[in-house]
Amino acid sequence: MQVSFQIHFATPWGQQMYVSGNLPALGEHAEEKAIPMTHLQDGYWQLKIDLEDGFEGEIAYKYLLKNEYDQSIEREFGQPRVIGVEPNRFETIVTKDEWRSMSEEDNALYSSAFLRTLFARETSPAKLNTPETGHTFRFQLRASNVPADCQVGILGNHPALGEWNEDAVVVLNDGDFPIWKQDVALEGMPYLIDYKYVLVDKNTGKVVGYEERENRILRAYPSYNPHQLHVINDQVFANPEGNWRGTGVALPVFSLRSEESTGVGEFLDLLKLADWAADTGMDMIQILPVNDTTATKTWKDSYPYGAISVFALHPMFVRLEAVGNLSSEADQFAFDKAKLELNELAEIDYERVMEVKMNYLQHVYHKEGKSILDSDGYKNWFEDNKDWLEPYGAFCALRDRFGTADFYEWETHTTYVQAEIDQLIDPRGEDFDKVGLYYFIQYHLHLQLLEATEYARTKGIILKGDIPIGISRKSVDAWQYPELFYMNKQAGAPPDDFAVEGQNWGFPTYNWEVMAKDHYAWWRLRMTKMADYFDAYRIDHILGFFRIWQIPGESVQGLMGQFNPSMPFSVEELANRGLRFDYDRMVKPYIRWHMMPSYFEEFAGDVVEEFLHEFAYQCYQFKEEFDSQQKILAYLKVQKKLSPEKAGYYERIEKGLLSLLSEVVFFEAENGNGWFFNPRIALHFTFSFRELPEDQKAIINELYIDYFYKRHDHFWKEQALVKLPVLKEATDMLICGEDLGMVPDCVPEVMKNLGILSLEIQRMPKDPKTEFFHPADAPYLSVVSPSTHDMPPIRAWWEKDPATSQRFYNQTLGREGGAPFFCEPWICEAILEQHFFSPAMWAVLPIQDLLAMDGELRRENPLEEQINVPANPTHYWRYRMHMSVDELLAANDFNQKLSNIISRSGRGIQNKSIPTELLKA
Repeated sequence: MQVSFQIHFATPWGQQMYVSGNLPALGEHAEEKAIPMTHLQDGYWQLKIDLEDGFEGEIAYKYLLKNEYDQSIEREFGQPRVIGVEPNRFETIVTKDEWRSMSEEDNALYSSAFLRTLFARETSPAKLNTPETGHTFRFQLRASNVPADCQVGILGNHPALGEWNEDAVVVLNDGDFPIWKQDVALEGMPYLIDYKYVLVDKNTGKVVGYEERENRILRAYPSYNPHQLHVINDQVFANPEGNWRGTGVALPVFSLRSEESTGVGEFLDLLKLADWAADTGMDMIQILPVNDTTATKTWKDSYPYGAISVFALHPMFVRLEAVGNLSSEADQFAFDKAKLELNELAEIDYERVMEVKMNYLQHVYHKEGKSILDSDGYKNWFEDNKDWLEPYGAFCALRDRFGTADFYEWETHTTYVQAEIDQLIDPRGEDFDKVGLYYFIQYHLHLQLLEATEYARTKGIILKGDIPIGISRKSVDAWQYPELFYMNKQAGAPPDDFAVEGQNWGFPTYNWEVMAKDHYAWWRLRMTKMADYFDAYRIDHILGFFRIWQIPGESVQGLMGQFNPSMPFSVEELANRGLRFDYDRMVKPYIRWHMMPSYFEEFAGDVVEEFLHEFAYQCYQFKEEFDSQQKILAYLKVQKKLSPEKAGYYERIEKGLLSLLSEVVFFEAENGNGWFFNPRIALHFTFSFRELPEDQKAIINELYIDYFYKRHDHFWKEQALVKLPVLKEATDMLICGEDLGMVPDCVPEVMKNLGILSLEIQRMPKDPKTEFFHPADAPYLSVVSPSTHDMPPIRAWWEKDPATSQRFYNQTLGREGGAPFFCEPWICEAILEQHFFSPAMWAVLPIQDLLAMDGELRRENPLEEQINVPANPTHYWRYRMHMSVDELLAANDFNQKLSNIISRSGRGIQNKSIPTELLKA
């Protein structure tokens, strides 16, 4: 048997098309063994291979494009094409293929979010009506977005395709969904065949819709050989129902409230939330990270982005009664009392919740732990997860023993040594229960989150998780794999409207060069673990895969950061640009007497005397003991304790001292050795810049624009295209990127080419020329939302600044006259409707903003609804819904109203595309 692979794809000079497949003749899926094709003409490529006599089974293959100059590879999207081969049925097989571009919009519809949940369907047995004689053409169409009550059919101008007679439609088989296929005998060739795929009602057999595109054309000239099979692999079903668009609700798990939970939202609360989402016509529940953050055992651990393990789940999310029962009535009474008290609180008491839950879990573990750890279910789960679970269990036991998660402060095991850890976690050891407790807790967390995931899928609801960009420097991951991180650096973000001094998250930054050596195994394992529970995920701060905002370990403010990697200016380049570069003037903090009152008011003289050294008349530098922000904070902390009467003074001058250290125009680049420099972010606001000569300011301004907005575009694109495909290929989850902030021009292009959905926030437009983004302008591959967990919800934002809300009222809502001071329910509804009617694939709305549409249900004080305040690095994450999920389920009027809006906007169903003129109405 001979197979002829044929594809039409015009390539630029220097690119070569290859075939990679499961057969030895195709390299057995090893890309380096892929077989080159022959270019015929006009972009037509062909490869012929011979199969052994009697071959039967499947041929699975994909195409690759290799650049002959640099050997780079461009890959197709999706799973390999598959051809089933019957023994002795055909002598030759000829394929007609199309290149499956990574940037095709409908690729997202083949993620697990759609195939496993939203478009899941009962399929027919994979059987084809292969004709015994004639020239057999196998039509194979890739189409996931097919209504459950429909099948795909084919009609065309050939008698075997019904001659466009709908009563003679050829129905395709969905046994290999999302591939639809059927064999047809096309006699009388050669033929120029026009055809289209159609939707066919399962019950009536009637055609209910045609592809919305020009007719497909088949130009095939088979030899007159009845033992030849032509496989037509068609892509991109132009669904007559238009683009699918869905709706989601966003809220942290910890914010849920129910009678069953204990003072905080729990995984099993997601079951009722899934019921509510399904009842209102939603399709997604989006949550914040749910990994364990227990480092200090204080409220500071409420920060969900500071995980001590990127694999372990947080114990606070466990439903205690589902784990087991307490032994004594006294213990049960004490627990019931504590549970009642915690559930009555308006906000989460993180420390008390953790105390109650850990005491309960320890009691149940000592009572039932051995039987659970001996069970087959646990043993199977343990084998699948022990690579991360054993280090995590050891870490927790050592944290408890030494009273800190900072492994540098432990008396032993400060360095991860596998042999020592094996001894610590030995089940025969006398201290094993201190480790086993955490195995036990993680197993129950796994069972409960998995139950919520699987239940949500049965309701047609997908769970969307969150991948934090960073890890805690006091974490299992940093302890076990220190070589993967720069532990003396800190990740953060440049200044923006929500944090004018930038953000310092405190995370170590990634050593991407070391990670690349094992093809980012840590990241791939992280993704596959997420896929156990989620069908979609949000990449927190996707810009970190292009470049990270890296802050030196001795600094505090985000203003002190620099991009990494970066392309700094050399001293020679600065000179060639006309800059009279002066290291002492531009790189060292610029401190003059006339500046001091602006920073310290009446305390200016005191600050100079205590912290500064005068090296010239009214010119100062910091004394050596205060020449970094960390040194200053450490000193102030001690002084506040030693001199409580001066604590107010030190509080007043703290911010000014930190800011004085940022009075620079350039920072020396990492490993710059005094020869390479990066401009300081927001340098225009410094005295240092403003007091330079005008000609030098003009040059620096040009350098600044070049550096922050032009210089790195291609460089950062290359960085992202090395890392992001690894995440994408690790699982089939739907990927959304949080691409807010200072977004380089290359980011949208890379995200589009990789099929990663963007995030569009109405109050954070990406166009600097506009104040507000209109959801009607969103691209299809995007998520639109009025706000995020880092922003005030609609009502709090509206009532904070009447001038801003007035402009929004007139310009974005299109209303005349004065804007109401209070954000009335109808205003919230109008804002949300803009999002529902957006062309974006997803409209994901915070629960606070949804409830704001109802004057009876919404919280009385909108200022109590903000989840996080980015400008405060020690914010207490404790927001709870003011109503339970049970009460939300019973809010019939509100739920019906929400359901009607979703239905009217066409979300959640295969709807016709909405005309643009209606989107902005």
